[in-house]
Amino acid sequence: MAEGAAGPGGAERYFTRWYKPGRAGPGWAEEGRLRCGALTPLCALLADVKGRPCEDFCVLQHSNRICVITLAEAHPLLQSGKTIKNINYQISANCSRLQNKVSGKSKRGAQFLTELAPLCRISSSDGEEYTIYSCIRGRLIEVNENILSNPALLQEKPSTEGYIAVVLPKFEESKSITQGLLTQKEYEEVLLKRRSSAS
Repeated sequence: MAEGAAGPGGAERYFTRWYKPGRAGPGWAEEGRLRCGALTPLCALLADVKGRPCEDFCVLQHSNRICVITLAEAHPLLQSGKTIKNINYQISANCSRLQNKVSGKSKRGAQFLTELAPLCRISSSDGEEYTIYSCIRGRLIEVNENILSNPALLQEKPSTEGYIAVVLPKFEESKSITQGLLTQKEYEEVLLKRRSSAS
């Protein structure tokens, strides 16, 4: 992972946080229409058809374009009482993120990911399975193999040693990849709305 992110406060110091919330249940798309006037990319994001309620992701974007994919604070796997049973980077019979072999300055051999490309699947001891998505377009630089042998890192240090993967967007897309993602302030507003609708 990029230097500086591993130490305490490193994620805040070197990275900008962007969020991709999963859908928040019935009525959220309608609220998005009211907020945006139409189902713009932001509103469509809030009613994400791929995500399940509250399965949120965080993209830590470094000034050098590198993006680190992590779980957002509100993801169900980070809530108390969840125990991770298994992490699997085998996406299909023919695709394993562990087989990603990158070489050279141009990152030859890196798997290309779309926003909805699955990175891994994580199952918890209560029988739930969660698919973790890339959230951005780019080349897969590395996956975090440390969480395979120590899944607790994912829950204890999700923004540092417990990251999922590192993705490098194309240079020409590096400014636009965060369109459709939420800033930390916007994400906090989403969490407030979720809490108020749940109570």
